[in-house]
Amino acid sequence: MKGDDVSVSDRLIAFLPNLRRFAISLCRSRDLADDLVQAACERALASQDRFEAGTRFDAWMFRILRNLWIDQVRRTKTAGPREDIDDRNDIVGVSGEHDAEARLTLQSVAAAIDELVDDQREVLLLVCVEDLSYKEAAEVLGIPIGTVMSRLARARKNLAEAAGINAATDRSPGKGGKA
Repeated sequence: MKGDDVSVSDRLIAFLPNLRRFAISLCRSRDLADDLVQAACERALASQDRFEAGTRFDAWMFRILRNLWIDQVRRTKTAGPREDIDDRNDIVGVSGEHDAEARLTLQSVAAAIDELVDDQREVLLLVCVEDLSYKEAAEVLGIPIGTVMSRLARARKNLAEAAGINAATDRSPGKGGKA
């Protein structure tokens, strides 16, 4: 590990929830996501000597997982339909008006995220959910920072429109001060 006190396996264990969340967002199926996370862990452990000390472990793992997902999509493109996480009606929640409203809002936002093109959804999740910087997201995706920023801006705009959120369109330069 080149003098690093924390082993890749220890970091991997601590990072599993983040990795699984990103995998679920890519696969939209918990079963497929679990398989993808397992494959990413195996790949990381097998190539732990390639991890460079001083670099972001999360970015390295996200890149491994994303590359495995791309490979899997290419292999299974003709395999047919797969189970969608939204088809799971057996998940029980607490009853109540507030909870029902929150669930509907969450469903509309999740549906709006699903409607985003893959490039925009990936950038949105890496920057807004996984808290990667623009530079780190650019490295994970292998694209320029400017492309990350433009995809994120389009993703936010499309998400706000699809979810019926008007806050993004209420920002006009003449309101409340100098432009």
